[in-house]
Order: sequence, then structure tokens, then C-alpha cells
Amino acid sequence: MSASVEAPARKDKRRNDLKERIFTKNFCFCFLSLFSISMVMYMLLATVTQYVTEFGATETVAGMVSGMYIVGGMFSRLASGKSMERFDWKKLALLAAGLHFAACCFYPFVRDLPLLVLVRFVHGVGFGMSSSAIATIGLSILPESRFGEAGGYFMMGTTLSVGVGPLAGGAIYDRFGASGCFTGAAVMSFLTGCFLLFVDLSGVEEAKPSPGGRAAAGDGKSGFSALLEPKAVPISVVTALTALGYIGVMSFYRLYAAQVGLEKAFSWFFLLYAGLLLFLRPMAGKIQDRFGDRWVCVPGILAQTAGLALVSLRPCVLTLAACALGCAMGYGSFLSAGNVIACQKSPPARRPYAVTTFYLCCDIAMGIGPALLGAVVTASGYSAMYVVSAGITLLALPLFLGADLAGKRGK
Repeated sequence: MSASVEAPARKDKRRNDLKERIFTKNFCFCFLSLFSISMVMYMLLATVTQYVTEFGATETVAGMVSGMYIVGGMFSRLASGKSMERFDWKKLALLAAGLHFAACCFYPFVRDLPLLVLVRFVHGVGFGMSSSAIATIGLSILPESRFGEAGGYFMMGTTLSVGVGPLAGGAIYDRFGASGCFTGAAVMSFLTGCFLLFVDLSGVEEAKPSPGGRAAAGDGKSGFSALLEPKAVPISVVTALTALGYIGVMSFYRLYAAQVGLEKAFSWFFLLYAGLLLFLRPMAGKIQDRFGDRWVCVPGILAQTAGLALVSLRPCVLTLAACALGCAMGYGSFLSAGNVIACQKSPPARRPYAVTTFYLCCDIAMGIGPALLGAVVTASGYSAMYVVSAGITLLALPLFLGADLAGKRGK
């Protein structure tokens, strides 16, 4: 082969290699922005319940106030799909991140529960819209041939914050109190906007609004399909059940730890969870690409169910470690694997709606979870609450298998 023929071939190979790269500059800044805004959610979700009980409120009320952030996110996510059809994704993400940061700055001035509920709601509105836009941007730049693996790496921005956020929030709360937590949340929220400024979407066609402010993906859609993506619903509901099973650990672990005398051990729970995710998630992404979704999802559901049951029936350091492993394989992996499945089962033009559907279902679970499980605590105690959490997680198994089989028959 002549040199003149070899040169274009080498150029084509370099272009293809670049196209299939995962860790680009855009990927890194999208990852960091997703991580930082998710950190705010989990830092406060883990400590607001304790802060509210200091007002003299019950665990049920504390759970409702904590979950109001998620309720606000639910409302804004319903508008996310349409908003991303009409407006530039980056500008929308920056605007919502600005609202999120402004709400963070109001926390230190709150002196009563009604105002705290309002601030939590507005804060959640900013989070819902910005995180949906960031996730859509990030997923749009991933190579299709490595989508499961790349999606796993990207969604670790959320899954790691699930582990690091509660740990950081608890440590800051113990050292500096609620005001320190609110300051830390404001800093992380500000960083979200800074990272977004460096994201370049000039080569992402979907990020540009269509003429007249409407994209073809939404034309002719009405009712449910005008807001959400039906094909993404099954895996989104399954993930929501794992979220509902996990939220009890996050919202009430500090109070449960004090009751069973495991404060020090529980303080390491989320660090262990995050470390396990760093090890498990890249492996799970490759397994998902090569062998299919079932090989990641079924073990995850069973592992989380077992971990929650063990920490309820026999709380000790060993069962806490088992619970951390189970939750990392369960909810932690589902946040990545489930989002990837939702996007793969939806047409590319409908991915903003798939992301919205996925996060909305998780938000509903995270929103009602603290209040629902708080009511179980009030009625029967923390041990019973973790048993209920294990049962809820197990419900995800038949739903996943049913949806998986239906999908195979539909091919």
C-alpha cells in the first residue's frame, strides 16, 4: 500500500479513536458538575432530618421537610423535557444552577419550619432542572459503541455523591453545625455553575434548539408522551424501588446509629459504599455491554435486600459492611445502569425525556421515602423500618424480570 493511501487511513483511524474516547474535556466537566450538584442534595438530605428534629418535630415531619427538596425537583423535571426541546441545554443548565445556588444562600436565614419547607422546595426546583440538563448533556457526548461502560463512568458523578455526600454532610454537621452544612452546600452549588461554563456543546447537534423553538421529537406528542418517555418507565420504576429501599439508610442512619451504639461504624458506611462503587461500577458497565442488563440488575436487587435485612436484624460492623456492599450493588449501580437502560430503550431524539422520566421516578421515591419510612419509625422503630426497606427493594425483582422478558419478546 502506498504512503498516499496509508496517510488518509491513519487519519480516519485517529478520528475514529477520538470519537470513541470516553474521558474527553467535555466529559470531565460534565462529570464534575453532576457530582457537585448531587453532593448538595445528599449532604443536606442526610442532615436536614436531624436539623428539623432540633426544632422539636417528629421523625415523620423531619422526613417530610427533607423530602420537600425532591418534591420541588419533581415539579421542575416534569418541564425538563419540553424545556430542553425549546432552549439551549447549556443556558438552561446554568440558569437552573443559578436558582439552586441562590436557594442555598437562604438556608442560614431560616428560623421556622414553614419557611424551611419553602426554601427546600425552591432549592429542589433548581436541582431538578439543572441535574436533568447536565445528565442529558453528558449522555449525549458518550460513544454509542461503549454506551454502557461510558454511561457507568459518567453516572458515577451521582452514585459517588450518594456515598460521599452523607459522609461529608455528617462530618461537617458534627464539627460546624447546620450553618457549616449550608455553607458547604452553597460552595458545591457555586462550583456546579463554574464547571458548566467550561462545557463546549458546539459539536452536539441535539443541544441546539430547533427553528421556532420546537424540536421534532416533541411534535405530535400529547398527554403522557409530551412530558415523559413511556419506554423508559419500566426501568425507572424498578430503580425507584431500589431508591425507596435505600433512602431509609440515608435519612435516618444517624438516629439509628445512636440507638444501637454504632455511631463510629455508621460514619464509615458511606465511605465504604463510595469505595465499593469505584471498584464495582466500571466492571458492571462492561458486564452490561457484553452480557446484558440482567447480569447487573438481578444481583444488585438481591444484594441490597439482603444487606438491609441484615443491618435490621443484627446491627454490627460486619452487617453494616454487608449493607454497604449490597446498596452499592443495588441502588448505587441502578443509578448508572438504569439510566443507561432508559436511554438505550428510547429513540435518540427522546433521550431528554428518558432522562426526565428516570429521574422523576427516582425523585418520587426519594420524596415520599423519608416521610413514609419516618412513619414506620414512629409506629414500630428503626429496625422495622429497615425490614420494610428490604421488602420494598425485593419488589423490584419481579418488576424488572417482567419488563426484561417483555422487552425481549418485543424485539
